[in-house]
Amino acid sequence: MPHTFSVSDAVELAVVERSGFVESRHAGAAIVLAPDGAVSASLGDTSALILPRSTLKPLQALAMLSAGAPLEGEHLGLATASHSGTDRHVEVVRQILHSAGVTEDALGCPPAWPGDTATRDALIREHGAPARLRMNCSGKHAAMLLTCVVNGWPTDGYLDPAHPLQVHIRDVVERLVGEKSPTVAVDGCGAPVLAVTLFGLAKAIHRIGTASSTSPFALHRSAGALVQAVRAHPWTIDGPGRPDTVAIEQLGVFAKTGAEGVLVMVAPDGTTVVLKMLDGSTRATTAVALRLLERAGALDAAGVGEVMARLPLTVTGGGHDVGAIRPAF
Repeated sequence: MPHTFSVSDAVELAVVERSGFVESRHAGAAIVLAPDGAVSASLGDTSALILPRSTLKPLQALAMLSAGAPLEGEHLGLATASHSGTDRHVEVVRQILHSAGVTEDALGCPPAWPGDTATRDALIREHGAPARLRMNCSGKHAAMLLTCVVNGWPTDGYLDPAHPLQVHIRDVVERLVGEKSPTVAVDGCGAPVLAVTLFGLAKAIHRIGTASSTSPFALHRSAGALVQAVRAHPWTIDGPGRPDTVAIEQLGVFAKTGAEGVLVMVAPDGTTVVLKMLDGSTRATTAVALRLLERAGALDAAGVGEVMARLPLTVTGGGHDVGAIRPAF
C-alpha cells in the first residue's frame, strides 16, 4: 500500500539565497520520464501518495472529452486551467456555461477575487465583489456542467463523488495513472481530488503530453487535442505573465501547476517532469522543472535562461536585488 509523502521521502530541490547566504531550502520529490516513457531520473520517493490538486485538471478534462463534452480551442484550454480571472478568461467561461444552457449560479466553485492584480484592482475601484466566474477553477466547473448536460446527468450535486460525472472521471483518471486511488479528498474548489503517486501522475501526464490528435484511439486523439489547445492558447491555462503561460509561450512545453507545490511539465520531445514540494510552496517549482528538462537534454540552456529571467525568482533587500530562488542542482 503506498504511503503518504513525508520528510524522509524528500530531497533538496531548490534554495533561496540572500547576499550569498542560503536562507531557505525547498525539499520535495521529482521524476523525469524520457520521451519513450522510461524513468530517466528520480529524486526522492516517487512512490509516495500525493494530492495532485490542479495538476489533475488535464486528466479531468480528458475524462470530460471522453464523455462527449464538445470542448475545443480556448474552451478546452479553460477546462484545463487554473486561470487568473481576467475579463478574457471570464468571457470564455461564460461561453461554456451558455453552451450548457446554465447560468453562473450553477457553478459549484466558491466566489473569489481574480488572481490577476490589474483585474482585481479594477474590480475594487468599481466596487465589485468576489464571483464564482473569477475563481481560478471556474473553467473546469463550467466544463463539468456541460458534460452533465450532454449526458443527461443532473447538474445538481455534480461535485458529489457518487455523481455519474465524478464516477466517470475517477474511472478515466485511474486508467491513466495505472493505479486505484485509496483516497478521495475535497479540492480547494470543492471538486473531488484523487490521491495518486508521483510516478502514476507522471505516467498519465506523459501519455497525455505525447498523444497525437491523429491517433486511431479516441482517448489519445482527445489528449492530443487538449495539449494542442493549451499550446495554441497559453493565456487560457494560467494568465498573462504567469509561470505556466510564460513557459508555454517561450518554450512550447505543456505545463500545469497545482496548489501545494505540485507541477507537471512536458517538453516538445515528450520528456516529462512531475514534482512535489514538501512544504507546499510553488515559488520554485517552474524553475526546478525547467532545470530538470534542461539536464535531460529536452530544453536548451539559453531558452531556459530566458524563461527563468521572466519568473519571480529575485530576492530583494532595501529595494535592490540581493539574491535569487534557484534550483539546487
